[in-house]
Amino acid sequence: MEGDKNGLSYRVKWLSNIIKHGLFLHGVRNNLAKIGLDFMPYYWVQEATSFIESPEIRGEDKDFEISIFGEEEINYVKSSIIGIGEKDLLADLKNGEICVGLKNKGTIAAYMFIKQKPFIFRKHKFNLKPTESYLHSMYTFEAYRGKSIAPYLRYHSYKLLEKEGVTSYFSVSEYFNKSTIKFKKKLNSKPVKLYLSVLLFKSWTLNFTLKKYN
Repeated sequence: MEGDKNGLSYRVKWLSNIIKHGLFLHGVRNNLAKIGLDFMPYYWVQEATSFIESPEIRGEDKDFEISIFGEEEINYVKSSIIGIGEKDLLADLKNGEICVGLKNKGTIAAYMFIKQKPFIFRKHKFNLKPTESYLHSMYTFEAYRGKSIAPYLRYHSYKLLEKEGVTSYFSVSEYFNKSTIKFKKKLNSKPVKLYLSVLLFKSWTLNFTLKKYN
């Protein structure tokens, strides 16, 4: 039956989409992490390394507005996204991070966070200079996917940071998450380093630098 999520055709389409977008190995890694074998290769990426034309939102509806989100918007996000409870977004906000979001006629379409201070990622410390920033936790709500929302929000976040004298933008891209890597390539991003983070049974952590890029 059409729309039957237990049917063979749905499962084939679901698996095809995962493979098409390069998420099969990403899913394998996530499942291994659930049993305590968390091997995470990831890129430390610099975004917007050269000129970018302003991305356009796809579709006829262009009524979008960028704004800085506060507790009201974060509480809405936490109540709307399944599985996000483990992330303390309000703590990020209270620690001085900036949450930049995009609304469509008052409805939240996407958001992301920006750090401007040194931070720890999987027990590896990243130092940030006053002119540098770390962009993370980008999320686009399902109703707005496929409209080039993420590149649009990312680009305008750069412009907001430029006004504050911040001109370098960094982020993490998981090695197996090909969708994220593809999205960032549209923003003229380049890898700086390739790391391997190993977390065993949530007790032992090891970090390795696998490669440095020019």
